[in-house]
Amino acid sequence: MRLVVQKYGGTSVGTPERICHVAQRILETQRQGCAVVAVVSAMAGVTDEFLRLAHAVAPKPRSASFDNLLATGEQAAAALTAMALNALGGTAISLTGSQAGILTDRNHTRARIANVSPKQIQQLACGRLRCHRCRVSGPDPEGETTTLGRGGSDLTAIALAGALNATFARFSLTWMAFYL
Repeated sequence: MRLVVQKYGGTSVGTPERICHVAQRILETQRQGCAVVAVVSAMAGVTDEFLRLAHAVAPKPRSASFDNLLATGEQAAAALTAMALNALGGTAISLTGSQAGILTDRNHTRARIANVSPKQIQQLACGRLRCHRCRVSGPDPEGETTTLGRGGSDLTAIALAGALNATFARFSLTWMAFYL
């Protein structure tokens, strides 16, 4: 079975209707005989709102708490997308970056991926579950949540595709590009 990593940006998952459209696209890919790992960004505007709120309460919010706040945007979008897939008759779960096997360095808000060991995704993709969600954050070696910054979900999807030896597809509302 071919494995495909699909990445959906914040605009693509920006409303409940768009999330349902993404879920339908994922199901269509599955029906073509592919196992799918989907990486989603936070819903459009959510990260900017979290940044505004953080700066309103702390002038320079560079800490684990700041990354925990920012990571909730992807976590919410991932959970909602999994719910939409399940409602359409698919089987999906949402995974955090650490659950997906992504390890980062200790640089809060601008972490780099240190290692990708997607054993759980491989087991799920080869077993009864065929579609998974990952948020773009992962733990550092000490277990703290870190984020990769803007564009982090693209980097996460590319890293997962490489580690899984999968095809990578990036989607937006108006275009799609495939990278091998």
